[in-house]
Amino acid sequence: MRQTWGLIIFFSLTLITSFMMMPEKNYHMLCLGDSYTIGESVTEQERFPMQAVELLKKAGINFDKPTIIAKTGWTTDELAAAIKEANYTARSDNEFVTLLIGVNNQYRDRDAEQYRKEFIELLQTALHFASGKGNHVFVISIPDWGATPFAANDRRSREEIGKAIDIFNSINKQESVKANVNYIDITPISRQLKEHPDYVAGDGLHPSGKMYAEWAKLLAAKMDGVINK
Repeated sequence: MRQTWGLIIFFSLTLITSFMMMPEKNYHMLCLGDSYTIGESVTEQERFPMQAVELLKKAGINFDKPTIIAKTGWTTDELAAAIKEANYTARSDNEFVTLLIGVNNQYRDRDAEQYRKEFIELLQTALHFASGKGNHVFVISIPDWGATPFAANDRRSREEIGKAIDIFNSINKQESVKANVNYIDITPISRQLKEHPDYVAGDGLHPSGKMYAEWAKLLAAKMDGVINK
């Protein structure tokens, strides 16, 4: 009997020790986009991917530093070319991917249906990097730059810009639903500049770290929900 109890205690301690020695699960986030993803006019730590990762870490979810493939001014086709050139390889099956693209297509008056075609291709690329897991892909809506001080000098009215942004967002939302991926609508936040003038960066166009913080909260909450489901 003593020998039996001794074996039980031994195996129990072995299991506990093995569990304690297991490496902490690490996640990684790949972020695809343009100026909004690279964080034009804000510090690296104020970018929404960086802020989201910090929020997740505080919740006990360990993320590596995000990989960002984004540049100010990129359109859908330019992002696709940059991804191909980067020759990116997903870290593991713990990969999460964000996609925010289209404002420069709209700014340059490009065709909305051409945007749809190129967005679908980018969405498939995002799914590929996420090992086909739709719940690991997060499409973020295009913010309305028509609400910014910069837009006051544009040949188009704020209303015209806003309506065009809505068209492009209806496309990326439709395709996100079809692909069964997450969709985060940050556009209403981008239209709150009258109530929150500190939501715009010093250039009068791009979001400030404070606006990005609001985006990060939405993204981190969605990712937390996926991980702890």
